Amino acid sequence: MKIETKADLMLVLVTLCWGVSYYLMEICLEEMGTLTLNAFRFLGAFIIAGIVMFPKIRKVNKATLKYSFYISISLIFVYTGATLGVQYTSLSNTGFLCALAVVFTPILAFFIKKQKPGKKMAFVVLICLIGMSLMTLSDELKPALGDAFSLMCSFAYAIDLIITETAVSREDVDAFQLGVYQLGFTGVWMLILAFVFEEPCLPQTAMGWGSALFLAVFCTGVAFIVQAIAQKYTTATRVGVIFTLEPVFAGIVAFAFAGEVLLPRAYLGAVFMLVSLLIMEIDTKELIAKLTRKKTL
Repeated sequence: MKIETKADLMLVLVTLCWGVSYYLMEICLEEMGTLTLNAFRFLGAFIIAGIVMFPKIRKVNKATLKYSFYISISLIFVYTGATLGVQYTSLSNTGFLCALAVVFTPILAFFIKKQKPGKKMAFVVLICLIGMSLMTLSDELKPALGDAFSLMCSFAYAIDLIITETAVSREDVDAFQLGVYQLGFTGVWMLILAFVFEEPCLPQTAMGWGSALFLAVFCTGVAFIVQAIAQKYTTATRVGVIFTLEPVFAGIVAFAFAGEVLLPRAYLGAVFMLVSLLIMEIDTKELIAKLTRKKTL
């Protein structure tokens, strides 16, 4: 298995965790404020990662800290947008609109880094966009109330992917340390904002604690460290396409645990998005070459 494929599979697991996170956020938001929850997630993840991996993060250079700081600023908007989206629209809608990073990423990569997407990737992004439109737009083709927050999340996350790709491509940036320190910076930002705009508090029930801890450990700590490492072996645009699976997982969880039922066209949209991922992962030139060889034999 190619290392690029392994990196993509790691990112699929990350996406699964984030798909579950929308339902868990809804549970936590009954007991905690938006900024407080995000401060708990990121600081909790940073503290756990720091304790477990202290020897690996003890010595860090300025370049790694600098890019961790830059990424943390984008993550403020990513997670504030996602959390408010959960509060003001459906779980499924939030998941799918946040996945619009797949559209914003190649656009930003073109304007910022002059990376022109290939024909295959452009086709994949188009299929993703059609799929997400089928899943999120109402019969009047209008987004829901909280969708503006979800769109803010997806745009900010596209910026995060571009910055991360730039950072991990540098020899003086340690991908693992980058994944850990961005958690700490983001947690500090969120805690400061929580004290300014909210009254910070801890979860009040066993369900709240369980959900918040799962969000901190798996959906934040493990997920961001794995993303930073995996992105060293793939591109920001490919990551964006893989993350279109996030709303698919979010929709499944919303149906199974929150009772949300999607329209038939929304399920068709999910199929479009899964097909786009399959197209991206298949090496069409190699496949055609193999089929041609078989025919000649």
